[in-house]
Amino acid sequence: MLNERSKTLLKTLIERYIAEGQPVGSRTLSRFSGLDLSAATVRNVMADLEELGFIASPHTSAGRVPTPRGYRFFVDSLLTIQPLESEKIHTIEDHLHLSTPRQLIRKASHLISELTHFAGIVLTPHKTSIRVKHIEFVGLSEKRILLILVTEDGDVQNRILLTERPYSPSELTFATNYLNQNYIAHDFDHIRERVMDDLIKIRSDLRELVTVALSASDDATREDGRQYVISGERNLLGIEELSSNMKRLRELFDLFEQQTALMQLLDISQRAEGIQIFIGGESGLAPLDECSVITAPYEADGQIVGLVGVIGPTRMAYERVIPIVDITARLLSSTLNHQTGS
Repeated sequence: MLNERSKTLLKTLIERYIAEGQPVGSRTLSRFSGLDLSAATVRNVMADLEELGFIASPHTSAGRVPTPRGYRFFVDSLLTIQPLESEKIHTIEDHLHLSTPRQLIRKASHLISELTHFAGIVLTPHKTSIRVKHIEFVGLSEKRILLILVTEDGDVQNRILLTERPYSPSELTFATNYLNQNYIAHDFDHIRERVMDDLIKIRSDLRELVTVALSASDDATREDGRQYVISGERNLLGIEELSSNMKRLRELFDLFEQQTALMQLLDISQRAEGIQIFIGGESGLAPLDECSVITAPYEADGQIVGLVGVIGPTRMAYERVIPIVDITARLLSSTLNHQTGS
């Protein structure tokens, strides 16, 4: 346990380092801490904090910087959250107004990035039921056909079908009309069951086409399951602590592209519920060792379905970023619940 004097000096050091990005010396701490302490006393306290692993001394400076352990203690015990300005709340509300679920996800990710100047991330809900709005076949060449699948939430999936024989434009039109007349406005699981039952009724020369289309559509909707949308990754290029290590920065961008490892972290965060903060190595992902990840869940119909978050350097203004993530999650929940009528 730290005494109040040590807590005050640690809090002051972290706040000054976040604000200025430079190692903090004893004179700065004496000036900003509000404590009437001699420079020697401040140095002694700093030595104790360093021994406890809360701060470290860079080789090139006499000042100190926070360690991940110091940030963790700061966030858990010393942080004073600042209420989000009403202007920013209204900005988030306005941008999330009258959008489809897919648009909401993208807008929320972009908003978090824009407001924090870091990378905004939103984990999408599981798609347990996908309703189809339109299906269309377009001939590309003799045995290559483009399948266009449009879902009710505005998503468009394109797939190339390779068939055993060529299909004429009139046959493709017939197949398009047949599927749209008989199966549209149902969820995909229902369509799959009905088509399999109805295959025997379909013209024998079109069965192959419908079967191949069904398989490709199934793959397309399955691929479009749990994902995350990330915005503002380029903001991280301008952060000195990250851009100074190009190897680590490349690893970070590879992490964003591969999705799998980061998805596991987001799933863990969602299962824990509430606001989650991973500082440095707490994420268990090496590319995030110099980053912090802050997430908050959002709901639909009373159930947690995804989360919103931010990825930035460990040197971030936590008191400002946490409420941005929290409010965005709450407003996204409100909008989704309003759309579903709950």
